[in-house]
Amino acid sequence: MGDKTVATKVIESLRNIGVKHIFGVPSGGWVDFMEAIRKTEGIDFVLATHEGGAGLMADVCGRLTGVPGVCFGTFGPGATNLATGVGSANLDRSPLIALTDEMPESMRNRVTQMGIDHQALFAPLTKMTTRLDVDGVEDTIARAAQCAREGRPGSVHIGMPVDVTGKIAITGPEQNTPVASKPVASRSALNKALEAFGKAQKPVLVLGLGAVRANIQDVIIRFAQDHQIPVLLTPMAKGMIAEDHPLYAGVLFHALSDQVAETHRQADLVIALGYDPVEFNLEAWMPQVPLINIDDEPLEIDRKEYQVTFDVCGDIAASFEDFSLAAQGTTDWDIAALQNRMAAIFSQMSPKNAEMGPCAVLDVLRKILPDDGIMACDVGAHTHLIGQKWLTPAPGTQLMTNGWSAMGFGLPAAIAAKLCRPEQHVCAVVGDGGFLMTAGELATAVREKLNIVVVVLTDNDLALIRIKQQRKGNPIFGTPVREKAGTIGGDNIFGAPVWVAPDVATLETLLERAFQTPGPVIVEAIVSSAEYDTLVLKKDKA
Repeated sequence: MGDKTVATKVIESLRNIGVKHIFGVPSGGWVDFMEAIRKTEGIDFVLATHEGGAGLMADVCGRLTGVPGVCFGTFGPGATNLATGVGSANLDRSPLIALTDEMPESMRNRVTQMGIDHQALFAPLTKMTTRLDVDGVEDTIARAAQCAREGRPGSVHIGMPVDVTGKIAITGPEQNTPVASKPVASRSALNKALEAFGKAQKPVLVLGLGAVRANIQDVIIRFAQDHQIPVLLTPMAKGMIAEDHPLYAGVLFHALSDQVAETHRQADLVIALGYDPVEFNLEAWMPQVPLINIDDEPLEIDRKEYQVTFDVCGDIAASFEDFSLAAQGTTDWDIAALQNRMAAIFSQMSPKNAEMGPCAVLDVLRKILPDDGIMACDVGAHTHLIGQKWLTPAPGTQLMTNGWSAMGFGLPAAIAAKLCRPEQHVCAVVGDGGFLMTAGELATAVREKLNIVVVVLTDNDLALIRIKQQRKGNPIFGTPVREKAGTIGGDNIFGAPVWVAPDVATLETLLERAFQTPGPVIVEAIVSSAEYDTLVLKKDKA
């Protein structure tokens, strides 16, 4: 009881909004916060190996729980390292609060060690950046959390001057941060969209990140079934419709997207539900047909090229429910042809090579991982394959970064997922190139005793870049990960055992064992990257 320091008020305020973990690398200025965390029940500090990994962990915590993930970095290099994770949350639409040390006011405009303007650094990476003071601490945290969550979620930065955090907080009158009311789409906009739908014979429905947030999966499926409309997904909307559903039409932008395009190029209307161009600009795939945008924001699109666009902007769930109930019209899709097309696409992504390839690895992993298990993937050629091939039973069971697309995402994401969902099986699928970027976070997983399985696809190849080189007729240069082919080396990394699988039978045995083993385990699958050449980097639009 009694007077409390600013640091204590910050930690208690974060705990009170539901934050359970703060990720980061401590500094001298963070010592008061460390002590506050130690004394505050219900919240913990997770020491990361690198601030970038800490930011990615906070991103995934926010994504899975809806409570802003929280991360910390110190002056200068700590803040710039943290920026990768902060940008990831902002463009992948995860609520996050980034905390950094800041210079005292007297030193902010002077040249000093590690001194940069953190407010300027984080302004383009966040929805809002602000600064802590001795008064209004709870209000600052509440405003940051609300901003991070509302609309399209994202990152907020709070600078913490090191001469403030140990001072006694001034408790002013209790502030009630007003909850922003959800906007309602205009009846006029809705009627125009309904009129356009009534005229269409071959509409397609494309689901984005906003559709996931709206949590109206049943309404979406019912609408598609009632009107027999093919349903397309952006990569981060995986799980919104089952891959074996008769109306499933594939994932944009990822493997064999030229064949997915055989469906959407027939469309005479596109209904974009919660579509976020941060994943894939509509112009890159959409035919020149009318567009209905049901979202909380007007759609960013070239209005000269796509002149017939109907923005139904407001609360996504309410808008689509109204639209689906009032929609009338008949469609003229050949659903059997759609089903045959999807069957052919999945057939092409079945293992073909004599050597073990990524398709075989994913088949074995999908067989072993329970339906409620979580798979986080890194960025690389395998991401494009996972986006199209991986069977995803529900949103949130497959984690990827497609707005920010930072290599090194997979392992920190799996760590955060296990902390948030300790009862569920969690794994990461990473390429050997991306693995090197955040391999140090294995030390975090070991210290936290997290049973995560890290599947490393070892092919010694930055395949996406290598394929682009070859398609331009250029020699392979700068894309082999190591000088020589082989394993990542060693039988353990930071205490996490490394088990090598040269073939499918061994892989299955090792994965079954790995999920039953305490602590993190690395299963290194020795694969050929040849499958990628025929499956990825296909054109979505002729």
